[in-house]
Amino acid sequence: MSPVGSITHQLHRLQGGDRDAAAVLWERFYARLADLARRELGRAPRAAEDEDDVVQCALFSFFRRAEQGQFSEFDNRESLWRLLARITVFKVRDLINRQKIRPQAVPPGAPDSTEESPLASVLSREPDPAFLAEMNETCASLLAELDEDHRKVAEMKLAGYTNEEIAVEIGRSHVTVERRLAFIRDSWKPEQPS
Repeated sequence: MSPVGSITHQLHRLQGGDRDAAAVLWERFYARLADLARRELGRAPRAAEDEDDVVQCALFSFFRRAEQGQFSEFDNRESLWRLLARITVFKVRDLINRQKIRPQAVPPGAPDSTEESPLASVLSREPDPAFLAEMNETCASLLAELDEDHRKVAEMKLAGYTNEEIAVEIGRSHVTVERRLAFIRDSWKPEQPS
């Protein structure tokens, strides 16, 4: 039997539909994946989306697919990290292609570069549990503020669905999906001080 905190145990819980397992995996991998996404984006200009959006999309995509029974062969921290890193890199490339931007390599010796490979640097770091717990609470709180229809659209968008795929899934028009996404973005904007 797997220890309660093990990756194997969390994956089995996730595949069984236990959303708390997703929160545990989020806390264990989010910061490392954000660092990887940041390095992969390099000095590319950030438009509406950045490395945090990429990681949220990657993790929601993984959670959705894991709940559907995929990824049963990933049963330890190392194999799961490689899978999540690969999904994140694909999401970065997708973002770059969508925004028609090209990342610029960080020159050696620049303040935010390292002599070791970016992946090796990310693998050597552990996420800060306090930050991840706060991030998890913030995401859950933001989603909880939405009604069921808007929450479903937000979760699907974070999971990497296109607007067209969301429209088909919820049985609404593409324009309705865009309107709901605009509402979500507006409702999630921080309030400006008076």
